[in-house]
Amino acid sequence: MIRISFLADRPADCPVLVLPVAADAAADAGLPAPLGEVARAAAATARFTGEAGAIAEFHGAGENGAVTHVLLAGTGKGEVDKTGSALAARLLASGVTRAVVDARGLEAGAAARMAQAAALRSWHFHAYRTKLPAKQKATLEELVLVVDDVAAADAAWVPLRAAADGAAFARDLVVEPANIIYPESFVERARALAELGVEITVLDEAKMRELGMGALLGVSQGSAREARILVMKWDGTDGAKEPVAFVGKGVTFDTGGISIKPSAGMEDMKWDMGGAAAVAGTMLALAARKAKAHVIGVCGLVENMPDGNAQRPGDVVTSMNGQTIEVINTDAEGRLVLCDAVWWVQQTFKPKTVIDLATLTGAMVISLGHEHGGLFANDDGLADQLLAAGKASGELLWRMPLAPAYDQLIDSQIADIKNVGPREAGSITAAHFIGRFIEEGVKWAHLDIAGMVWTAKAGTWWEKGATGFGVRLLDRFVADALEG
Repeated sequence: MIRISFLADRPADCPVLVLPVAADAAADAGLPAPLGEVARAAAATARFTGEAGAIAEFHGAGENGAVTHVLLAGTGKGEVDKTGSALAARLLASGVTRAVVDARGLEAGAAARMAQAAALRSWHFHAYRTKLPAKQKATLEELVLVVDDVAAADAAWVPLRAAADGAAFARDLVVEPANIIYPESFVERARALAELGVEITVLDEAKMRELGMGALLGVSQGSAREARILVMKWDGTDGAKEPVAFVGKGVTFDTGGISIKPSAGMEDMKWDMGGAAAVAGTMLALAARKAKAHVIGVCGLVENMPDGNAQRPGDVVTSMNGQTIEVINTDAEGRLVLCDAVWWVQQTFKPKTVIDLATLTGAMVISLGHEHGGLFANDDGLADQLLAAGKASGELLWRMPLAPAYDQLIDSQIADIKNVGPREAGSITAAHFIGRFIEEGVKWAHLDIAGMVWTAKAGTWWEKGATGFGVRLLDRFVADALEG
């Protein structure tokens, strides 16, 4: 991501100048006469009226005769997120290395939000491109924002930068191929969080077998890569508050197992660990901003492969809490991973609130597309807090139903439960499966983010590819519900 800095005065050396313009405001405000005339002409030619994310661009000579590259950037009616995003998209591979945004007149928090959107939109991953054309290479390194109150902008930027860093970390995990990120290497990447004060614990397969995690281990048994449970603890309260648990599905590659997926598009299944990546990124964000909260992050990390030792449709496994599970479809593996992980975290840390995140069902994509993550919850207050955090962060959720009639659809004839129900209501029955492993009195929410961790089109907060969805959402939830 690009660097962000705040200054009180416009630098003398300012070859690229960005002027935020509100909806229907004068395009030439604050510009000396020569540039002002060109600005009005450029705005008229581009039909620029200050709408959020719109940009009009021109070159002109300033007072000292130097040619200045000027961008008029629309902020609409305070929609600075779109402004920052549009600037990053326009300048990232433009050949420009540094741009100055004259954000005087914007409130400090608004300037910081513009900066965060620009930073997040500038994230890119070219690690394996050895012959990238020069015009496609990222050049923008820094965005400087000139503000009225540098101290206030810096203060507003600290938590936003932490959230952006967490989202970038999650994206890095998601975008890497499965031969690079697998359970053991995911753990090694996450060990860097210890430098921020996060306590790291890892359960290997021997320990999981001792604990009776037959559901999770059943998914892993077809892979040469051993499973791991990654545990990350951040306590900014010195033990004064009970923990909240975030649990992420981390299937680092999902072939479907014996119920193998079609080959077309299977390469995308490297991002079936997007829930775990979001949990790891959230823990980074909380530690980086020294959140005054007590949070346990758990990632169930497995690879779902179809070798001769893989579990078969019809097998019965026993979960950690003793429930037996008939495995009808080995491609419904995420819930098998999560059920043991959520039960373990409840037994070990006694949280009163558990939130799991998972790229769990294709049915969720059919229901909500790529605009909202699905939210299931057994507590209205928790659901409202998450919905509010989604709106505030721009990572939107939509609440889906839970009801006894759906729960009955996963009763098995030969075991306590089966891992899939009928074709209809697939996301709901998947949520109910996890719900059977939530203890009485524990507030629980399940976020099915299957349509949100990867995108084929750019948005305000991301370019095409990995989105890091869930990090800013959970960070905002912690700030508002646990620290507020």
